[in-house]
Amino acid sequence: MSRSRSPSHGEPARRRVGSLRCAIPTWRAPTSDLSTRRKAGTRLRARRATVAQNERVARKFRASIYGGSGFAGAELIRRLLLHPEVDLARVCSIDHVGEPLSSAHPHLEGVTDLRFEKLPPAKAAADVDVVLLGLPHGASIGVVEALLDSDVRVIDMSGAFRVKDLDAYAKYYGGVHPRPDLVERFVYGLPELNREKIRGSRFVASPGCFATTIELSLLPLARAGLLEGTVEVLGITGSSGAGVTPTATTHHPTRSQNLRTYKPLEHQHVPEIEGALRDVSGRAVSIAFVPVSAPLARGIFATAFVRVPASHDEASLRKLFTEAYANEPFVRVPARRLPEVVAVSGSCFAEVGLTVGPVDGATRLLAVFGALDNLVKGGAGQAVQSMNLMLGFDERLSLEDVGGYP
Repeated sequence: MSRSRSPSHGEPARRRVGSLRCAIPTWRAPTSDLSTRRKAGTRLRARRATVAQNERVARKFRASIYGGSGFAGAELIRRLLLHPEVDLARVCSIDHVGEPLSSAHPHLEGVTDLRFEKLPPAKAAADVDVVLLGLPHGASIGVVEALLDSDVRVIDMSGAFRVKDLDAYAKYYGGVHPRPDLVERFVYGLPELNREKIRGSRFVASPGCFATTIELSLLPLARAGLLEGTVEVLGITGSSGAGVTPTATTHHPTRSQNLRTYKPLEHQHVPEIEGALRDVSGRAVSIAFVPVSAPLARGIFATAFVRVPASHDEASLRKLFTEAYANEPFVRVPARRLPEVVAVSGSCFAEVGLTVGPVDGATRLLAVFGALDNLVKGGAGQAVQSMNLMLGFDERLSLEDVGGYP
């Protein structure tokens, strides 16, 4: 029987490593060789890290904005440029075509190389995962129709698909809905109400600014069965809610020193508020809403008046609100003050609070206050919050900054 020959001095031993037959020297390598190998290993690890980073970047989601030259569009752009997981691919508009975004939004000067494009919906949605619509409700319907055969997710910030009651839509929006078959495909995009539905939806109708404020103010009461009949609401709004084009009633000289009401008892946000509260409470709730135009650029402040049983004191009612919003990332119940616009302006935070009146027979009057920024939690920020949920991200991404003060 022959024995395997031991290697002589200076002859490399051979053994199988993985699938390769490797020669393993028995002598100690010179220090210079070890240094070279270490450097090569460092370079290899750096290349692998770069490849991994590039793969992560390549996997980022892409978004397109359709209707990006207005105030809501400006906030959408800002939030998406800050987003760590979503790239803003393009911004479409019929205005400022070919011009840099800063031509309409001066705060974006030097921040991005993107320019406004005028594209048909299919091209605007090409190679993106989500399209956010900042259009009037009449215009957004046509864009949605054009995107039906794609697989892109759509978030519509108009009122086109918020109202499920088609008779109410016709009453408040001035005509029969042109595509009633599409209404049920949209989830109402209030995360505090429909978070799980939003996660699984392809189409989201983002709520209106007044509607968001009033719904957040009343949802805890609706869930507790304390809403029925008519709830009276007074809402005050800043001028940015009227859009980028000034009118006789929104022009600065006629607004800066003025308070005026508009669309009293017939504002188009009423049916979506009533629908949301009815879905939660299971009861018929009507909203008598009077909006007021105020001399501030952004912000909404709403006061709702509700009769509750006399057995409910301020502590028990406050507990309803603190428990309802304890785990909500963007709704605050201030502990030592009432809500105010300056505390939420420029941010995605909303505030709610309450005051309880004296007992009056079997009931007492409860005043509930809500405040938010109409362009962020009442607009673009809430749309981005829904986008985060739809794409499987933490809903707080790009939205956790606080506004300035004062």
